Amino acid sequence: MSRRMAWAGAVACVTMAATGCTNDDAAPPAPSPNATPTTPSAAPSSTPAPQTTAPPAAPSTTPAAAHPVSLQALMKQKYNGGNLRLARVLARNPAYTRYHVTYRSGSLTISGILNVPSTPGPHPALVLNHGYIDPAVYTNGRGLMREQDYLARRGYVVLHTDYRNHAQSSDDPRNELDLRLGYTEDVINAVLALRTSQYVDPDRIGLLGRSMGGGITYNVLVAQPGLVKAGVVFAPVSSNAVDNFNRWTRPDGPVATQILRAYGEPARNPAFWRNLSAVNFFGRITEPLLIHHGEADSTCPIAWSRTTLTALKSAGKDATMYTYPGEEHAFGPAWPTSMARTVSFLKQQGV
Repeated sequence: MSRRMAWAGAVACVTMAATGCTNDDAAPPAPSPNATPTTPSAAPSSTPAPQTTAPPAAPSTTPAAAHPVSLQALMKQKYNGGNLRLARVLARNPAYTRYHVTYRSGSLTISGILNVPSTPGPHPALVLNHGYIDPAVYTNGRGLMREQDYLARRGYVVLHTDYRNHAQSSDDPRNELDLRLGYTEDVINAVLALRTSQYVDPDRIGLLGRSMGGGITYNVLVAQPGLVKAGVVFAPVSSNAVDNFNRWTRPDGPVATQILRAYGEPARNPAFWRNLSAVNFFGRITEPLLIHHGEADSTCPIAWSRTTLTALKSAGKDATMYTYPGEEHAFGPAWPTSMARTVSFLKQQGV
């Protein structure tokens, strides 16, 4: 199956036609004072968006037998993240050193970058989960470039994982048919690998994901509660897999056909699709979660995050959402404000 296939979970970053680069790589602009916190009762977004599929009710306990392609399978799985190897130095500045790294994820080797602050450690750390970038054009550490730099300059060890089938990571031929749940496995193993680093305080690790990486962050929090101290997501995909499938994968006929042949339409096999959707397992989450979403996001509709926030609050979880008037998917003028709020939130959670 081609690496260019769209993710059944979501194409969650805007890929520029000429280069395949995402707006994650843009330089940080000036702050905006217009960001506002949102509660579950916030008014609906005026941004045109596809209808959000209502999350079907489901128990948040793990069944006795789990489909191999499901969040329950990730709940039961044994993880072996480790063997974090710092290879060549990619860059060095007074604030931090940037390394090319690899680590173990199951039978695979995953590449990434590690920013290590110059100040004495051990340091708090973050695993960064990037949005969709076509693996055919993706290069080591690509995506979330602003965040990598910003967070390292504020004393965080930053591990930006490339995911399987990206950059120098091992190939997984089943990745697309498995609806890219392997990315979630790679992030869980990234946290475990970070815990072995001499630079890291193993009790002060968090997650930050944007777009597709926001959905991966949701998956990690429900699959392995207690793994990290807190999670932050920017412009995330829907926490309901059916929304993401309908928006991005269904229009791609050949890919959708293979997936639907294997697992069936959501209406005909609702249990399978329900068990791919983090929203149905929010009762398992034990970590505080911060959501940032632009009100003008035309890629991942803000209605999805509002639905996610309502579900989290209904499950009694510690969740906060900030909305940003006029901000599109990649964040522009409000980006510095959102990052200052992110660091404040992380410090409040002990990260």
